[in-house]
Amino acid sequence: MSVQERKQRERADRERLIVATARELAEQQGWDAVTTRRLAERIEYSQPVLYSHFRGKREIIGAVALEGAAEMAAALRAATWAADGPRARVTALARAYLDFAERNPAVYDAMFQLDGGLAFAAEDTPEPLKDGFAALMESLGDVAGDGVDPGLFTEVFWAALHGLATLTRAGRLPRAEAERRVELLVDRLAIL
Repeated sequence: MSVQERKQRERADRERLIVATARELAEQQGWDAVTTRRLAERIEYSQPVLYSHFRGKREIIGAVALEGAAEMAAALRAATWAADGPRARVTALARAYLDFAERNPAVYDAMFQLDGGLAFAAEDTPEPLKDGFAALMESLGDVAGDGVDPGLFTEVFWAALHGLATLTRAGRLPRAEAERRVELLVDRLAIL
């Protein structure tokens, strides 16, 4: 391995460590606790080293969001892969989405609530975000109904899931009714 390859590998390793540490800190204490000073202390590198990878917290949030989008896409595909038929697939998708949001609140916030400097629904949207949307559309596009744009339907269904995730987490909706909400969403919104 050349010196250049080793340096690139070490740089990539440091970047993964920064993102993983930020994510861990955010999940434990919230995003307000994620500062470059704290990250530098936890990973035992100086703040200038952090700044050589990320210009600030916003870029770190963006990196966590991209990682989360890739994980969510994989979780959605895994949940829907073995589902038998459109109804089961959409139900599995909804459950997997809500489960991801509940298990990863700080990552979910980085993806959808915080400013990570990422463009959504634009030409310069990063691939992991496009793939996350594609993972939704793979199951939802077929159930949009006649004459309904599959992308638009996916956006509406996603918005409903996001609302359920956000309102449940905030304590505005009782968790005990979560499964009934999924059933209602699938029954009434998706044409099955």
